Amino acid sequence: MRRIANALSGFAMLASLAGCISAPIPLTAETAQRLQAQAPIRFLLTFDDGPSASGFANPTLTVLDSLAHNPLQPDIKAVFFVQTGAARAGGSERGLRVMNRENAQGHILAFHTGTAGHTNHRSLTPEALEQSLTAGSAIIASITGAPPALVRPPFWSYDRRTFAAYQQHGMHMLLTDISANDGKIWGFNASPRRRANMLRQVSEVRERIAAGELPMVDGVIPVVVTFHDLNRYTARHTQEYLQILLDSAKANGVMTAEKPFYDDHTGLMRAALARTVQQSSDPVKLPGLWNWIWGHNAE
Repeated sequence: MRRIANALSGFAMLASLAGCISAPIPLTAETAQRLQAQAPIRFLLTFDDGPSASGFANPTLTVLDSLAHNPLQPDIKAVFFVQTGAARAGGSERGLRVMNRENAQGHILAFHTGTAGHTNHRSLTPEALEQSLTAGSAIIASITGAPPALVRPPFWSYDRRTFAAYQQHGMHMLLTDISANDGKIWGFNASPRRRANMLRQVSEVRERIAAGELPMVDGVIPVVVTFHDLNRYTARHTQEYLQILLDSAKANGVMTAEKPFYDDHTGLMRAALARTVQQSSDPVKLPGLWNWIWGHNAE
């Protein structure tokens, strides 16, 4: 099971990185009219797999600096889904220091993995999953003062068993609307088609907004975007990605809020919780090929 899951995960990651990107869905007059009845959007930024434990040009710290100081909106807050047991991430002294800095700057620390590697939770025994959730939750709580309220399963992979385990720990599962497809950390980790990718995915989200599928929270519609702060290319281009998101919204006829990104911890948490999956049987839309790998419904 573990080998099959890892092989499928690796295939999906490579395919989404190298595959063709479709053109944006054309904006019809009917869709444009429906959008006028909807609230503006606000991008809810999330980062997976960190924090980086690198002592050289630490990419997580680069991301934090870019979120705090950029020409679009200062002091942007994000959700960081952390790996608390990985030596290259939170399972190190430097990683713990970075998590403390994330928390001190008002970002949200959420659970991704508590194992030594980026392990698919479905491949863990019930005992191993419980140990992972307990240990990881304790580490995050030691920094923030409270157990994590949010979880994102590695490879977007979950089932009824793992979903129930999250619930028992008070964790709510947050997936995504848009993915930068930047999950590759080593080797060729650039993203030459990053703008085309965002344009296409924002057009898909636009259709869901026009259909009234996304909830409004505090007068705006939160749109979840996923990056990986271990990716040095992503870290170096964080400010460019922020601009691409705004450009993609404008090009697709989607109105953004006056503040297009979250800059308040409490508001960010309210928005994130409103976008979590409520039941393991709920249909979900996963990025790239992950729907094909896991299916629309967890089983």
